[in-house]
Amino acid sequence: MWSELRPYLVDYYNQFDASHDMAHIDRVYENARRILENYKEANHRIVTLAVGLHDVEDKKYKNDRSADFMQSIFTTFSVTEEEQKIIRTLIDQVSFSGGLTATSLEAKIVQDADRIDAIGAIGIARTFAFGGAKDRSLYNHKEVEEVVSGAKIDNGSSVTHFYEKLLKLKDKMNTEKAKEIAEERHRFMEAFLEQLYNELGESPCRN
Repeated sequence: MWSELRPYLVDYYNQFDASHDMAHIDRVYENARRILENYKEANHRIVTLAVGLHDVEDKKYKNDRSADFMQSIFTTFSVTEEEQKIIRTLIDQVSFSGGLTATSLEAKIVQDADRIDAIGAIGIARTFAFGGAKDRSLYNHKEVEEVVSGAKIDNGSSVTHFYEKLLKLKDKMNTEKAKEIAEERHRFMEAFLEQLYNELGESPCRN
């Protein structure tokens, strides 16, 4: 189904910055496909549609086109009202900031697939791409210390985001395949931060 759905997504997602463009959606789909190999019982149609639509109404990018675009995909692919309800619930559960638990196998797969793309080398690249698009600073040691101590920071630096979210994702994966992938990517982020602190001449902050 992906080959039929993807052409409808390209123009929509390529209006976003490089952290959430069509390349991101393609990577999330590939992650989901790899996880699905271990879960033949999962509903592949629901997973595919949810992957394709999961950032359409993301609060960071939602615009005047979002609702109409979502509905146009539902109409084009004859998505039933029941399927729409399932997909919308699933998408709500994918969000890290929403704090919801993935309750279905399909939600767990899409959540993991999206979170895998938020860590490792690609996660680092996306973090700084997003930070640049939003005019965020690269690094603020005081912010990082505050976040490590439990504070919440709005619109913090790109490095602060590692401590707010990225370093927490490894332990929040649902599926065994995602946990396996996350281990290596997590270690890479830790190594990156160690090198960063070395270059800055500062002591590492521990999450």
